[in-house]
Amino acid sequence: MTTTTLLRSRTDVSVRQATYLPPNWFAAVMGTGIIAIAAHSLPWQPAGLRVVATGFWLLACAVFIGVVAATIRHWVRDPQVARGHHGHRVVAHFYGAVPMAVMTVGTSTMVVGAAIIGREAALGVDVVCWIVGTLGGVVTALVIPYRHLIAARPGVGEAFGGWLMPVVPPMVSASAAAVLVGQLDAGWARDLVVGIGCAMFALALLAATPIMVALVARLRTGDLGAANMMPTWWIVLGPLGQSVTAACLLAHVAPQVVSTPIAAAMHDFSLTYGLVVWVAATFWIGIAARLTVRTTRTGMPFAMTWWSFTFPVGTYVTASSALALTLGWRVFQVAAVAGFVILVTAWTVVAARTVRGMASGELLRVPVPVPV
Repeated sequence: MTTTTLLRSRTDVSVRQATYLPPNWFAAVMGTGIIAIAAHSLPWQPAGLRVVATGFWLLACAVFIGVVAATIRHWVRDPQVARGHHGHRVVAHFYGAVPMAVMTVGTSTMVVGAAIIGREAALGVDVVCWIVGTLGGVVTALVIPYRHLIAARPGVGEAFGGWLMPVVPPMVSASAAAVLVGQLDAGWARDLVVGIGCAMFALALLAATPIMVALVARLRTGDLGAANMMPTWWIVLGPLGQSVTAACLLAHVAPQVVSTPIAAAMHDFSLTYGLVVWVAATFWIGIAARLTVRTTRTGMPFAMTWWSFTFPVGTYVTASSALALTLGWRVFQVAAVAGFVILVTAWTVVAARTVRGMASGELLRVPVPVPV
C-alpha cells in the first residue's frame, strides 16, 4: 500500500467515525415536551390524559438529558465539526432549538411535573429554565439573523422555514412567562416577569415578520428547495401559534399584575390578534399539508427536519386551547382536540424513524451537503 493510499484510508476512517450532532437534535425535546404542555391545556380532559401528559413530560426530560450529554460528547470528540455548525448557512439557524428545548422542559415541569416532584421543586426548575432560555433566546434572535441574514445577504431563493428558528424562542419565553406568573407571589419578581414576557413578545414579532415575508416570497416562486427540507415549511406555524398562545395567556394573568385599564387593553388585543392570527395559522396548515403531500408523492427522505411536524403543530393546539379558554367557542375546542390527535400521530411516526436512524447510525453521520 502506498503512502498516499494509506493517508487517504486514514482520512476516510476519521470522517466515518466523526460524530455529528447538530443543534436541531434539541427539536426532539421540543416536540416531545410540547405534547405534555398541550395535553395539560386541552379544554377536554378525558380520563387518562393526565397519565399521557406525565409520560411525555418524563420522556422529554430524559431526551433532554440525553441530547445534552451527546452534545457535550460531540464537542469533546469532534470540536472542529461542532464549531462548523456556527457558520453553516442552514444548521446555524437551529441553535434556536436549544433555548426553546430548555423552556419546554421548564414549562412542562411546572404544569405537569409539579404533581410528581412537588410545586416548589417544579417552580425552581421552571424559573431556572425560563431565565436560561430567555437569555439564550435573546442571543439567538439577535446574533444568528444578523450574521446569516443581514451580513450574509442571502437571496429569497435561499429562504427556508429554519430561518424562523432563532427568532421564535422569545415568543416561547413570552408564553412561558405567563405560566410562571401564575405561580409567583405578588411583588417585583412577578411584575418583572410579565414585563419581560411582553418585551419578548414584541421582539419575536418584529424579528419574525420580515422572515415570514421572505418565506412567502420564495413560496410564490414555486421553488420549495430540497425534499428533505420541505418539513421546515411547517415551522411557519410555530410563531403564529405560539404568539396567539402568548397573547392570550399574558392577557389572562394581566389582572394580577397591571391596572384594570391596561389589563382590559391587553384582553382586547389578545382577542383581536388571536382571532386574526389563528385564522392565518389554520390557513397555513392547509398550505403546509398540501406541500407535504405533494413532496411525499415524489419522495421525502427522513431527516431530523421531520421534527418540524411536531412542535409547530403543538403551538397550534395550545393557541386553540388558549382561545377556547378566553372565548369558550366550540370551534377552538374542536380544533385543539383534533390538533392534539394529529400531534401525537406525527410524533409517533417521527420518533420511530428517529430511533431507527440512530440504531442504524445514519442520523449520526456527517451528511453530504445538499441544496436548500
